[in-house]
Amino acid sequence: MQSASSEVSVHWDNWTRYQDKDSCEALLEMHLPLVQYHVQRIAGGLPRNVNKDDLRSHGLMGLYDALKKFDPSRDLKFDTYASFRIRGSILDGLRREDWLPRSLREKSKKIELAIERMEQEHMRTVSAEEVAGQLGFAEVDVLTIMSETFLANVLSIDEESKDNDSNEKIGYTIEDKKVKTPESIMLTTELHQHLTEIIEDLNAKEQLVVSLFYYEELTLTEIGQVLGLSTSRISQIHSKALFKLQNVLSKYL
Repeated sequence: MQSASSEVSVHWDNWTRYQDKDSCEALLEMHLPLVQYHVQRIAGGLPRNVNKDDLRSHGLMGLYDALKKFDPSRDLKFDTYASFRIRGSILDGLRREDWLPRSLREKSKKIELAIERMEQEHMRTVSAEEVAGQLGFAEVDVLTIMSETFLANVLSIDEESKDNDSNEKIGYTIEDKKVKTPESIMLTTELHQHLTEIIEDLNAKEQLVVSLFYYEELTLTEIGQVLGLSTSRISQIHSKALFKLQNVLSKYL
């Protein structure tokens, strides 16, 4: 009876040498859990209205792209290579879609304007509780709205550029990232410094949740299991941390 490892090797050989369709389908099926992992990982920070089936479709396209471009002769695990392709494909799909409801965007804009106004008045960083009181919102609603729009702000390249007088979008005027200008180096250094300061100001649980979510790539449910807390409680801690980080990142996006 053929072992599982030898069967995989045969499929890879048939695919790379002959582009065998059956072997391609077999390899795709074997790595579906990898797609599902990244779908769950990314969906954890998105609004509930985002269709996971759409994310899964983007992820499958990334997996297929990885299969086409992967070189088994190189000293690199396919799972590692495919993870970059899958994640990138999902994020690219999100960039092309306006997945935030208009009502959520309007509330987010109202909150951002309130934050800007209150910070100018008080000359300090304001809390979600203060913003909620100013707008007549519940604190949890402020945290949820800002958390759900966080990734949208990071992904968006279709906003009008604030640095010139033209009507062109950022997506059409984005600079070549391979060429680091003195200005870009200064802004990056400044952003890192500000983020470091904000992260250091987070409480211990917020720092731990941010670390486990963004560096260890655990889901909110997995983090809850590690810390012995409910997923909803972890989501609340995550949202509070993002609210503080959003105030810094929004100035650079």
